[in-house]
Amino acid sequence: MTERFRFSDDNKRYHTLNYHNLHTYGRKVHKAAIDCGFSCPNLDGTKGSGGCIFCSGGSGYFTAKSVFSVTEQFLAERERICKKYPEAAITAYFQANTNTYAPVEKLSALYSEAIAAGADSLAIATRADCLDEERASLISSLPRPVTVELGLQTIHDTTAEAINRCHTFEEFLCGYKMLKAYGIRVCVHIINGLPDEDADMMLETARVLGKLRPDGVKIHLLHVIEGTRLADMYRNGAYQPLSKEEYIDIVIRQLELLAPETVIERVTGDGDKRTTLAPKWSFDKISVLGGIDKRMAELDTWQGRGFTE
Repeated sequence: MTERFRFSDDNKRYHTLNYHNLHTYGRKVHKAAIDCGFSCPNLDGTKGSGGCIFCSGGSGYFTAKSVFSVTEQFLAERERICKKYPEAAITAYFQANTNTYAPVEKLSALYSEAIAAGADSLAIATRADCLDEERASLISSLPRPVTVELGLQTIHDTTAEAINRCHTFEEFLCGYKMLKAYGIRVCVHIINGLPDEDADMMLETARVLGKLRPDGVKIHLLHVIEGTRLADMYRNGAYQPLSKEEYIDIVIRQLELLAPETVIERVTGDGDKRTTLAPKWSFDKISVLGGIDKRMAELDTWQGRGFTE
């Protein structure tokens, strides 16, 4: 690469969230994780029960207990963040389970409470099949910048069925396009290492997603969490996690397929060390991030190198 990657001020060859925040807001932005006690149609029997095979009661590993109010959770998180980053902007991150899965009146009250507590922006994690015009209109009307974090995981319906996702890629597209029609910033989540997916399938997910030009993408590693159906598969030898080397290779090849302007908000996930069975190598997050940077430099590659419209 003869010139520095244009969305980077350092050695990164992909468009990091830190770069986006500094160039958009002029300062660091940190997330205050909030748990409002939401459920999910894939948990309560509406569409399925038990959740996805990797689900351990929702994605909010690091959220406070939902017995506390939004205000109490936000203020506690802000205090924690500001001890280390006193000048940071704070995003209220509605993280656990499906955060549009409630009556619109309740959603409006909860989002407004976070704003009143001092949130500079909001991030709302949800599923595409829990969106409609009324919810999209509400989100677009909020008086703070908002990102909807939309779980896709995979474009492959065979995999979605196998992991008990209980929605299709077509349903994802409908929800995604609705959000974009309302001018809402969208960050799409995908997971590498899902059962029976090979590298080509994971790359195809990135290729198809790249053509949608999402505002952001989070790339996750599938963790085997105690108490899940995936944990049973792992113990029975029916599931084998990706190796560190396989994961790094796949992530780099996925980054090449995503448009340069798409913000890469995560390239590996955090599993709770107390309950994560595998892969143990994922606990050394710095090594994973450094491995991606090193290998991209060795290959002289960068985000968007293989992107096509």
